[in-house]
Amino acid sequence: MPTNSAPTRNHVTTSPYMAALFSLAILSGLIPHQEHSLSQSIEDAAYTVSVWVGVVVLHATVSDRKGIPVSDLVKEDFQVYEDGIPQQIDDFSHEDIPVTVGLVFDNSGTMEPKRREVIAAALAFARSSNPEDQMFVIHFNENVSFGLPDNMPFTDKMDPLERALSKITANGMTALYDAVAASLHHLEKGNRDKKVLIVISDGGDNASKHKLKEILSMAGRSDAIIYTIGIFDETDPDRNVRALKQLAEDTGGESFLPGTTGEVTSICQRIARDIRNQYSITYLPTNKKQDGSYRVIQVKTGEPERRRLFVRTRAGYYAPLKVQPLPATGQPNEDPN
Repeated sequence: MPTNSAPTRNHVTTSPYMAALFSLAILSGLIPHQEHSLSQSIEDAAYTVSVWVGVVVLHATVSDRKGIPVSDLVKEDFQVYEDGIPQQIDDFSHEDIPVTVGLVFDNSGTMEPKRREVIAAALAFARSSNPEDQMFVIHFNENVSFGLPDNMPFTDKMDPLERALSKITANGMTALYDAVAASLHHLEKGNRDKKVLIVISDGGDNASKHKLKEILSMAGRSDAIIYTIGIFDETDPDRNVRALKQLAEDTGGESFLPGTTGEVTSICQRIARDIRNQYSITYLPTNKKQDGSYRVIQVKTGEPERRRLFVRTRAGYYAPLKVQPLPATGQPNEDPN
């Protein structure tokens, strides 16, 4: 877990009050605010940028040196830096807000002995979560499939969730990266302000069309927080601890490597508590350039006299890339500057 002086990473989104002030095209990831007429489509609006007002939203977890969540901090206890430059915090809250959650389960052959514990852990997570959370289930071996019925993209009920989880029949190879890609896309259909993935896998990847680099880039442009739980067989040649750790650390989540499958339930309960105890911090970045560059975020707390605290959140975000209005050909031009 990074210390409170380590870089932490974030994502650009739009706060509700900004939507009341502007006619905005809301996109996933970094959200540029764009002026457009009522007759324009969202796609057209993406190429008629006249002003960018980007609100950076951070979901931060704070814990003490024993790993115990810290829930008594106020706005003045935090300092935010973007590429080393101090930023002014605009909005601050510490509330248990509902989230959109994807439960992503390795369904490859080596998971069969662990199936019962994994299902119990997922149900324990659901019972420990906010009752208004909307959830979905993805299973993967060499193929990726959704657990809920086609007419039910999300659920906040235990019965359909349990049925979705019980569809696990472990066999085949492992397409972890394809499953994460599908999960990130599906998260964007959710209508909760915070998005979370919980990935449980016992190996690396030996069947995906996507590569790890692609998935890390997708995650960096998403607002998802990814938690990973690696249930590894020491003799598995495909296991990839680094990939699971990087997915979690880059998105402000956490990676767990339990010694036994019996620990997975308590880990899922801990993740549920973590999600429900996060601080939300927003700011308008001082750097207004629309150059597509990656901006490093650092969050610190200012209580060294009381205790040493650790802050975990996203490590940065990609700025939008400015484009020019549509030329006569109908194709957008990137701004050379």
